Amino acid sequence: MNVKFCRIDDRLIHGQVVTTWVNVHGIEQIIILNKEVAEDQVQSSVLKMTAPANVKLAIFSPEKFLEIIQKNPINRATMLLFSSVYDVEKIVNGGFKMEKLNVGGMRLNPEREQLTKAVSVTEDERKVFKKLLANGIDINIQMVPNDSPIKLKELV
Repeated sequence: MNVKFCRIDDRLIHGQVVTTWVNVHGIEQIIILNKEVAEDQVQSSVLKMTAPANVKLAIFSPEKFLEIIQKNPINRATMLLFSSVYDVEKIVNGGFKMEKLNVGGMRLNPEREQLTKAVSVTEDERKVFKKLLANGIDINIQMVPNDSPIKLKELV
């Protein structure tokens, strides 16, 4: 498996992802895992236009991703990009092995409590993060590579 980087960012593809993380990790392919985005042709088209020309973009539901990788292992240097912790939970529960997870942006809303400037969580999201941590996944909050990573386990 050639997954180099896993990230939650509710903005999905945007300047920071495209210009920093892709370059730092030598990413050749971004796979967005979210059912709603996979089913929304307009949003999918917009995201495909924002991806760098030299980076392949695929968009799947977590369930479809788990099905595809059974027969088609990932050969390109790949970033898995999630808009929510629930999609991460789905692939981990489906047997996908993930060692590290970067959390870059989960915007504040009335249901969420702020953990850092860029990351806010609901009580349910906090519980899912705790489960992922208990599964041995190293989870850091880090907007861009130059920022010092913050261990999520210290905040939840």
